[in-house]
Amino acid sequence: MLALAPFSSGSLLLVKYFLEYYRKVNPLAAKPRPSPITLGIRANLAQFALLVGVNGLVGALVGQERSLVPLLGERVFAVGSSTALMLFIVSFGLAKAGANLAAGYLAGRIGRKNVLLLGWIAGIPVPIALMLAPTWTWVIAANVLLGINQGLAWSSTVVMKIDLAGPRQRGLAMGLNEFSGYLAVAISAAVTGWLAARYGLRPEPLFLGLVIAALGLGLSVIFVKETSAHMVLENGKTAGKGFGEVAALASYRHRGLAAASRTGLVNNANDALAWGLLPVVMVGQGLTTLQIGTVAGIYPAMWGIAQLATGALSDRIGRRIPVAAGMWIQALALLLFWKASDFSHMIGASALLGLGTALTYPVLLAVVGDLAAPSWRAAAVGVYRTWRDGGYVIGAVAAGVLADLFSVGTALVIVALATALSGWDAWVNLRSSSDDLNSLV
Repeated sequence: MLALAPFSSGSLLLVKYFLEYYRKVNPLAAKPRPSPITLGIRANLAQFALLVGVNGLVGALVGQERSLVPLLGERVFAVGSSTALMLFIVSFGLAKAGANLAAGYLAGRIGRKNVLLLGWIAGIPVPIALMLAPTWTWVIAANVLLGINQGLAWSSTVVMKIDLAGPRQRGLAMGLNEFSGYLAVAISAAVTGWLAARYGLRPEPLFLGLVIAALGLGLSVIFVKETSAHMVLENGKTAGKGFGEVAALASYRHRGLAAASRTGLVNNANDALAWGLLPVVMVGQGLTTLQIGTVAGIYPAMWGIAQLATGALSDRIGRRIPVAAGMWIQALALLLFWKASDFSHMIGASALLGLGTALTYPVLLAVVGDLAAPSWRAAAVGVYRTWRDGGYVIGAVAAGVLADLFSVGTALVIVALATALSGWDAWVNLRSSSDDLNSLV
């Protein structure tokens, strides 16, 4: 054994010298293999594009209700009160707000993809329930499921795109996300309006919803991949936060996050009014079903298309300017609806409302992505979206009560004033530079 010792030592030295020579000849051999996970839209283009398409299907499922459900309440179920008519949006908003909160909590525990799948499972019964609904109560119940679908599925695609895009392209990523969703809302609303004008309010227009839900679930099950590893790569060693602490930061403790939550709430209060009362206004103006579907589609179409530019613009000029300007433009659009007297005026007001929303919507999501560390970003997005979609409830109740007590015009003016004040809130409390970015990591 002692005789073998010099040979063993010599062998070890020989191996050592060979490895050192190999590393000099081939420097790559000395480096660890790079991680297959990288950040950036281009580096993850196939999966990012797939998620853009999936979110388009999420938007398309809710889009069929834009022109259809208010008319079902008015013509099929003879809902006479504006407050009662708006209950379908209240049920949707409450369910979506709760689902957003659940999505933020669950994303880090069961994975982003599983949250997305749960959302699609909740969405499949919606068009069936609307086809078969014997009473207005069924429509309200169907909108609970639709709210769960939108909260879980849309939140998960938001978080997954932020995971993939990394810190430099959040505005662009959110612009693309919201573009796909709301362009699909517009197309679906317009197609549903056309189908309703040709075949009646149901069941034919709702077959579109069945196809959308089945396709969304199938693509998500087979092709969508989990993105939690991208979050871990960006996060590094940053410690996480408890869900309660995140909820407090996004609700009232942090100036920027709380301002984003308040602004999002007012934005969606506007959307509730546009969804529930504007079709009734157009009926009163004598517009046809096809014209109502067109106006209902112009608003989300402008909203969706313009976000291709507004999200990326905020990466360059900061978040504050587009958010505040967007709220002020929305206020102006609501006042124009108040004074609109024919189809062409409503088309113009609808386009302006869409532009204002496009300036605000994706940028607020980018604000949350800026301020939250990756380890608790999903929770922050969920809390923000809970406050934002709570605006559906507040807006629907306020607009319905104001319309019943006074008039639809009064409701439009009061909501417009609240929107203008919200723009000032955003201007004061959202910083215009990048000084605040990642201030909470």
